[in-house]
Amino acid sequence: MSDHDVIVIGAGLAGLTAAWRLVQEGVDAVVLEARDRVGGRTLNHHLDDGQVVEAGGQFIGPTQDRILRLAGELGVETFLANTVGESVYVRNGRSRRYRGDIPPDLGALPAIGIATTRLNRMSAQVPVHAPWTASRAGKWDSMTLESWLRSSTPGSGAVDLINIFLGSAFGGAARDSSLLFALWYIATFGNETHPGTLERGIGVARGAQESRFVGGSQELSLRLAARLGDRVRLSTPVDSVRQQTGRVIVGSGTDTVSADAVVVAVPPVLASRIDWEPGLPVQQQGVLQRLPFGALMKCEAIYPEPFWREDGLNGSATFRNGSAICSMFDNTPPSGSPGILMGFLGGPNWHTWSARPARERRGAVLRSFASALGTRALRPTTYFEQDWTSEQWTLGGPTSVAAPGVTTAYGGWHGKRFGRVHWAGAELSPYWNGFMDGAVRSGEQVAKDIVGDN
Repeated sequence: MSDHDVIVIGAGLAGLTAAWRLVQEGVDAVVLEARDRVGGRTLNHHLDDGQVVEAGGQFIGPTQDRILRLAGELGVETFLANTVGESVYVRNGRSRRYRGDIPPDLGALPAIGIATTRLNRMSAQVPVHAPWTASRAGKWDSMTLESWLRSSTPGSGAVDLINIFLGSAFGGAARDSSLLFALWYIATFGNETHPGTLERGIGVARGAQESRFVGGSQELSLRLAARLGDRVRLSTPVDSVRQQTGRVIVGSGTDTVSADAVVVAVPPVLASRIDWEPGLPVQQQGVLQRLPFGALMKCEAIYPEPFWREDGLNGSATFRNGSAICSMFDNTPPSGSPGILMGFLGGPNWHTWSARPARERRGAVLRSFASALGTRALRPTTYFEQDWTSEQWTLGGPTSVAAPGVTTAYGGWHGKRFGRVHWAGAELSPYWNGFMDGAVRSGEQVAKDIVGDN
């Protein structure tokens, strides 16, 4: 059994950031990772020419200060997502070009305008560090976001357009989230000096999808792991955490590691499956079990060049009704070739298509691409999918969503220290919750807490 100051469980961005900040402070930290790789929900897919494209989390934008600062420290550069040209809105198979972030659905625009204004105003009343303390928390947590939208906006337009965003943001739909959780989620789209807004969360230029990392987002984790060296132990799934007098013992198969403290930086549901001794408080176990990930698959098609740019299109499209995917983006590397289209198959669409034969699903995705960009999209040189629900050590994506009643009943227990056990992860951040920036913020905060204890 090896002994350390701190054991970090999980080598995603949160866990690696926590370990690196601790090591920088002279703390002896070791990272135990179940996978045979680092990066968590960030994953680079290697192309035939040696370039990479992201199969997991990839976008960053304004107010995501922590991950941008970390990238600068690690020497990872960013580049702007392609916004040159027009986007496309596809409804029932019919396409229309537009500019900006809101699709030109004349029937839905009044409703989405009303909803956006009210959601921003209401979210400003939700404390980002403790949403359950909002003055109307009980009322807002008793209903779903969908039920509120249907009761407060005319028609189904607002629900449908919000669901386009949530298909990728939640891997779900407005019916899955309590109104309180949705308002808090919007409130986190900012930082200490810039309040969150829905526009920043859904936007490309000046929004959360503004930029990407050169070399892919997993490059940050790879460089952190390189700096940590043999402190990172792969293929080491943790099955038990036992707190004893003065120490904590972490078990992985027949191996054990001891330390003064442990940081748990894995998805909530996976943390709930660890054998805890003493057992977690019922409320804390309850919140872990009630924060499942959504359902999300990324589907990507590779072409010799980004042909859509020749037609004055930027490769982005949103789909309402009748398409396999909810939204798509130009995922071309910064070199400009090959051309890559990426579509999000999430939430209800994932449930419709995930169990169908891969060939049938591929055809449906490519037809969606073609409905926005033309028939050349039907003929990629390569196509691949990354289904995050099939990842044993993730079980979905991209983030956890709280159903009605969860936040007010259990919110105060999420991330609450338990003896020598500390918690980290994108789902614990008060800003950019569920995003890569949230993971970095969480890792830095837990490292600061531990150093402050010593």
